[in-house]
Amino acid sequence: MTADSATGLRADARRNRDQILAAAKERFAAQGPDVPMEEIARAAGVGVGTLYRRFPDREALVRAVARDNFGNALAEVRTAVAEEATAWQALVRFLRQSQELRLTIQLAMASPLARTIVSEDAETDELRRAMIEVLDGVVHAAQTEGTLRTDIDTGDVAMMFVLLVRQLPVPYEEAARLAPERCMTLMLDGLRAQPGTDLPGRPLTGADLGL
Repeated sequence: MTADSATGLRADARRNRDQILAAAKERFAAQGPDVPMEEIARAAGVGVGTLYRRFPDREALVRAVARDNFGNALAEVRTAVAEEATAWQALVRFLRQSQELRLTIQLAMASPLARTIVSEDAETDELRRAMIEVLDGVVHAAQTEGTLRTDIDTGDVAMMFVLLVRQLPVPYEEAARLAPERCMTLMLDGLRAQPGTDLPGRPLTGADLGL
């Protein structure tokens, strides 16, 4: 085999893997992580054999999706910090735009298998810890600049985000479409530095998330 043909095979393999991951994310979001593997293969435009060569079982595919999502979420929060003028703007941008993180949380909530895979995978855990570390810096920087209320910590922000992305059955399509953005706006208003209701207990930190 020539070098060019080997490079072509590697490019094809990468393309197939990317297509499978994209299809898995779409199907997992719509139907949960128990969607048939054959359906994911069809959505990716590859044969079932190709899917299983890349990902030998469902656990491997769920693990790859979680790693990819956390990696992308980490890149998103780092980019937001680098590009936004204030820590508050970086925080708002990340919370509003992080679709990858939302899917991973929804996966973990929807399936005990997915939750176990996400929690026990060392690479996923390393990415999650790195993301929380960057988020921790954003939260404290926003408090220092006076835009984020000071009686909270990173754990509070993370837990609010988790509760927000938890999917609940909504009978009407318009309400289901509007609810997440409206709730996100209410959450962000509650996080702003302003006179408000005193919070019970103490701020939740990254350590309270098991880090």
